[in-house]
Amino acid sequence: MPIVGIDTTAYLVKDVDRATKFYRDVMGLPLTSEFGGQGAEFVMPDNSTFSIWKMSDGPWTQGNGVMFAVDNFEAAVDRYRKAGVKIEPETEDTPVCKMAFAEDSEGNTFIIHYRKNGRD
Repeated sequence: MPIVGIDTTAYLVKDVDRATKFYRDVMGLPLTSEFGGQGAEFVMPDNSTFSIWKMSDGPWTQGNGVMFAVDNFEAAVDRYRKAGVKIEPETEDTPVCKMAFAEDSEGNTFIIHYRKNGRD
């Protein structure tokens, strides 16, 4: 059977409440499900899903690789910096996109990402 998509991208977290507040209140992700202190799920307007999860039977490991899409790169970076998100001072401007490298409340890294040709 062929793979038809990605249902969710998940990061491990150390503190579910703290991470939920970070992604919901600071990043503005729409919280759609909570899993009894074990994790949470956020479904974006484009129906993509991001999740956080606390392992009960293993250690936390740092996650990376998520690129959160924004419509206005400069405004988003400015908003998140003012909200206290750790963002590297230098951003990257490529022929196809703009990227700002950031860190969440748990130590996971992510990218604030803008596609210059819009979203498909």
